Amino acid sequence: MTVPANTREGPKRRYGAYLGLFPAYLVALGVYIFTMGWTIWISMTNSRMLPVNNFVGTFQYERLFSDGRWQVSAMNLGIYLVVFVGLSLALGLLMAIAIDQKIRFEDGFRTIYLYPQGMSFIVTGLVWQWILNPQFGIEKIFHGLGLTGVNIDWLVRPETAIYVVAFAGVWQASGLVMAIMLAGLRGIDEDLVKAAKVEGISPYRFYRHIVIPLLAPMFATSLVLLSVGGVKVYDLVVALTNGGPGISSEVPAKYVMEFLFRRANIGLASAAATVMFITVIAVVVPYIYVQEFRGKRARKPV
Repeated sequence: MTVPANTREGPKRRYGAYLGLFPAYLVALGVYIFTMGWTIWISMTNSRMLPVNNFVGTFQYERLFSDGRWQVSAMNLGIYLVVFVGLSLALGLLMAIAIDQKIRFEDGFRTIYLYPQGMSFIVTGLVWQWILNPQFGIEKIFHGLGLTGVNIDWLVRPETAIYVVAFAGVWQASGLVMAIMLAGLRGIDEDLVKAAKVEGISPYRFYRHIVIPLLAPMFATSLVLLSVGGVKVYDLVVALTNGGPGISSEVPAKYVMEFLFRRANIGLASAAATVMFITVIAVVVPYIYVQEFRGKRARKPV
């Protein structure tokens, strides 16, 4: 019996694809996996200005978790993630729902909402630094209107600086969440909307009990993107507060850069970077597992 041509060509095409991807595999192995392994190894040595191979076990991690500066950085990161992720998801969803109402000038509003996402965090930090500057920012506008009692000094107050950083991040990232949520809303069957109207379901109940559960994959994607971006936030902090006042808005990424370049302590910086890496893995791996499990269930024959 003659074997179909497409059957014979299948393995060749597959092996050809593997061969074409082989350089990418080498890059991933050498650049990513090797460097991650090297960082973990250095975190277990007493390296200072230059890397050395003197194994000291978990000494750097013990020193890291007993360092008050790292504790402040970790606490600030927790505050930043809660505010940044929570408000970005909420605002992104609300903006997507508003645009989905077939409003006029929809393209213009989408552009306005997405515009901050096109900026780098450095630019975002500088913009918000200008906005909150008492010499020519919104505080000066209030004073010009006679409201001299208004003092917007949030950047120079240790208890509010990290929240300003988080709000600036929300301003930039909520547009991306809006785009993801809007794509999910546009994929909902119109028959559901018509049926809800016929049944007299209120808009709140419709979105709360029908739409939001259907948007669960969009929420998961947004959550992972925001969480990973939040864990490694650095340039926004440097541009907006530089970790100040004092270390009140310090975050782990800035801690790593501080000890890696300014204090010449590679071992401690590598330990902090490893902890950040484990945090990211703890966020990404469950998402990949859930996505793979969902994909297997979808492919499973009924």
